[in-house]
Amino acid sequence: MKGNNVIEYDLIVVGSGAGLNVASSAHSMGKRVAMLDDGPLGGTCLNRGCIPTKIILYPAEVIETIREAEKVGVKVSKVEIDFKLIMKRMHDLVDEDVSGMTKSLMAARGFDFYNSAGAFVDHKVIEVDGKRITAPMILIAAGSREIIPKIDGLEDIGYLTSTSALELEKLPKSLVIMGGGYISTEFAHFFSAMGVKVKIVGRNPYLVPQEEREISVELKRRLKERMEVHTGMEVVGVGKDDKGKYVLAVSKKTGKEYRYHGEEIMVAIGRGSNSHILHPEKTSVEADEKGWIKIDQYMRTNVEGIWAIGDAIGRNLFRHTANYESDVAWKNMMAGSEGEMEKLDEHAVPHAVFTYPEIAGVGLKEDEAVKKYNVRVGEAKYTDAIKGYAMADEGSFVKVILNAENGVILGAHAIGPHATTMVQPLVYLMNAGKGTYMPLAKAQTIHPAMEEIMVSAFGNMRPGRGQETHHPQGHSHGHKHSHGHDH
Repeated sequence: MKGNNVIEYDLIVVGSGAGLNVASSAHSMGKRVAMLDDGPLGGTCLNRGCIPTKIILYPAEVIETIREAEKVGVKVSKVEIDFKLIMKRMHDLVDEDVSGMTKSLMAARGFDFYNSAGAFVDHKVIEVDGKRITAPMILIAAGSREIIPKIDGLEDIGYLTSTSALELEKLPKSLVIMGGGYISTEFAHFFSAMGVKVKIVGRNPYLVPQEEREISVELKRRLKERMEVHTGMEVVGVGKDDKGKYVLAVSKKTGKEYRYHGEEIMVAIGRGSNSHILHPEKTSVEADEKGWIKIDQYMRTNVEGIWAIGDAIGRNLFRHTANYESDVAWKNMMAGSEGEMEKLDEHAVPHAVFTYPEIAGVGLKEDEAVKKYNVRVGEAKYTDAIKGYAMADEGSFVKVILNAENGVILGAHAIGPHATTMVQPLVYLMNAGKGTYMPLAKAQTIHPAMEEIMVSAFGNMRPGRGQETHHPQGHSHGHKHSHGHDH
């Protein structure tokens, strides 16, 4: 025991998402570990994020695939939806996983789980459940939270979030979603597929504004076939009248005011830091103006012995990235010196948006790449390959960005069926050898297959926007591969 009855551990982990990876590794080495989390074990991804949402989004994808089958000559007269079964399958898996993890941890010796948020009260001292605990090593993996805007009347009329939407037992007839990002467009796809009349009201001029502009435009076009999509709208109020709940919004372009009615309102405007709960300033850990924990290239905060990963650092809010960061942090915690430490590598962080059509991307966008490099950009429509034509998918496309000087892949982006399948091989190439596209150019591609679409993009290169006067020498940029021929 430390002075003033402070309980000592070898490691304290705040957050049970990707932080559990580090906690488990430490415990397996015989270290005494404390873990803090005010929610169920598993963090956002397992309980209210990627895992439950993707389970319910698959049926939505099936429904939309059936509805679009008319384009290829398949007509289905009626689609029946068992909403209760869809939600039950999701809850069954999540509940089973959380229950199994909890039982396992509770039975582990030298592992204390505090089902509470906790907060720093002194240098490397955390108060939790009326106790004070400390450790030479502390990992902040506290995640993020849904941002709820300060709008008069919002709490009074009630609203859904990405968390509470997963608890619905009955579908609303209509829904207004505030926000135009990843969460908004995924839930808009889900509810629309379930038969709900959906209206998206987004502040940014573009949907999913973090994506390539062409992808944002195509997504809006496709979603507008199924729902109302209003972008460039500033929400100024909410209320209730004889038509139901409404969102009051002003066009940022014209200044005109609109009311968007729905049986329910959903707030999906983004995620914010949890550091206001943790009070990292009490132990001198620095955060930025938005509350995200600052780290160096080794996942260290400015305080010796305190590390941070995942959503808590606010850089890439993806579970696969948090898992990678947990590996880097653990290796560096165990390293004997800085010379043995591994640097955080963020040049090829992949992501996906499971709306409909699906979106995936990795690395730089074109506008980012042209500021740093002389680039070549390749694009191909799905219909440039026989498989894409067979699917009658005319709007979907892929885009790749190369360093024109050496053929290094700088980025890849796709929108359409199996977009993640299209982009993932480029993630592997970006992490292999010199990171060039040459293995793809030299390899045979199964014909006819979806992957031919990406090969076509590498065979159809142009200069980057604003770089039309550049004429790079040297590398061949792939081979044109369209519909191909059988021999």
